[in-house]
Amino acid sequence: MNIDDNKLREILLRENYATAEDINKAEENSRLKRISFTDSLFDINLTTKDLLGQAIAESFQIPYADLNSNQPSLEQVLKIPEDVAKKFRVVVFSVSQDEVVVATDNPTVKELVPALLEIFPESEVKIGYGLPEDIDAVFSAYRKPLDTRFSKILESQKRVAPEILDEIFSDAFSYHASDIHFEPQHKKVVIRFRVDGVLQAAGVISKELYENILNRVKVISGLHIDEHFSAQDGSMHYEKENIIFDMRTSIVPTVEGEKVVLRILSSYINGLNLSDLGLSPHDQRIFEREAQKPFGMILVVGPTGSGKTTTLYAILKLLNKPDVNITTIEDPVEYKMLGVNQIQVNPQTNLTFAKGLRSIVRQDPDTILVGEIRDNETAEIAVNAALTGHLLLSTFHANDAATAIPRLIDMGIEPFLLSSTLELIVAQRLVRKICESCRYSIDSSQKNIVEKHKAAGQFFTNKDATLYQGKGCSNCGGSGYSGRIAIFELISVTEEMKELILKTPSSSEIRKLANEQGGKVMFEDGIEKVKSGVITIEELERVAESPQD
Repeated sequence: MNIDDNKLREILLRENYATAEDINKAEENSRLKRISFTDSLFDINLTTKDLLGQAIAESFQIPYADLNSNQPSLEQVLKIPEDVAKKFRVVVFSVSQDEVVVATDNPTVKELVPALLEIFPESEVKIGYGLPEDIDAVFSAYRKPLDTRFSKILESQKRVAPEILDEIFSDAFSYHASDIHFEPQHKKVVIRFRVDGVLQAAGVISKELYENILNRVKVISGLHIDEHFSAQDGSMHYEKENIIFDMRTSIVPTVEGEKVVLRILSSYINGLNLSDLGLSPHDQRIFEREAQKPFGMILVVGPTGSGKTTTLYAILKLLNKPDVNITTIEDPVEYKMLGVNQIQVNPQTNLTFAKGLRSIVRQDPDTILVGEIRDNETAEIAVNAALTGHLLLSTFHANDAATAIPRLIDMGIEPFLLSSTLELIVAQRLVRKICESCRYSIDSSQKNIVEKHKAAGQFFTNKDATLYQGKGCSNCGGSGYSGRIAIFELISVTEEMKELILKTPSSSEIRKLANEQGGKVMFEDGIEKVKSGVITIEELERVAESPQD
């Protein structure tokens, strides 16, 4: 049961979780940033997810069941049959000798208690309130392996391809996968999900069955079903019950057959803010300061899949106001944002980044987002746009922030133009976060840290340190990780940096000056997240190099 905005306002006021002034502030913020009222509450730090749950629970005059921090075991969950659990949206929260506490997001249903008394006839049943998203997460315990569900679909002899795709998409949504891979092998096709940046096996289907599934993917993606030897790109929209998302389709021919990769486009971007990216308070202030400048260039660099576009859209969201004209040119347009003019690159009509950018400049924009600077022509137009009174945001492939400047100069951009336009360079990588449901602390001596992690040891000066890791639970699929966060490296182009750029510096010279001005490399930002229990040292070492490496 989802609480609508009007009901939520009433609850927060009645239960004294907010004042009328707080509510007005949240509503104004919601209008300005074009986010939901609930997201606005979190955005201005008026409440937290748990406080919200507590307030709603009090409005029903029942306790709050925090399923996120106190996740029930698989054994507990399975005490309620799946059909009953999903009908009444109820899960077991805790069990003692003569008492069962359940969590539901719809406690007013009259048939709920009688149904539970049939399951637990000798126990006292107590009802608690659980947040809808937490209950949905617990329901994943009922999911049987994909292969088992595929077998049942085949036995039913119904429309096989649509039903199998439904099961695959449902699992991908449940596990928060970013990509779905269909990989043809000699006699079978392996299905894999990319979850938190890591591929994991999901299921297997036969080659015979794959042909129908492949054709269905092509049809709903608007691709040619009779083309088998050329790469094809398309997109699809999927909607079934409470699962709604868009996907980008890529099909390439391999020696074993056509491989499909479906990129699930994140729907959370409209609720995303700079504070959600993982920026330290100091770095967030730099972002906000540079983004408010009327002209200049902000570059976000890193490899493919490092979250660059998400960071740019978080900046756009900060700037997106009725009196600002924002235009983007992207390939592809992954996130759709109200109030922003978005252009899709189309090679078939000769709409390239360079040609599109030339047209955008004539559209009287205040802010321009270029999805990626790929060539010299795009780089030159982008720099000139930043020079002539526009704020230009873009991404660029470079290993770190210091390398971006020499690379742009190598592409033919004059140092004096870079010096005049560059305001901020941001390098980033995505790292997996420790699962909050099963996180635990480990006391470790500095000696042990140095022995196991020589690169990281230099940053632990105290004799003893507390590290964190995940045990592995049903919420994180046993991995100990859930979700991702970015680690950052920022170079603000100060007057001293502008002078250095004019001398065509090397990346090491840029890095040295940035360090002298207080800049941190990505590894150091990651160490701060290790110390605060957000990520593990192992995960940091997997994606970032130590300054001494």
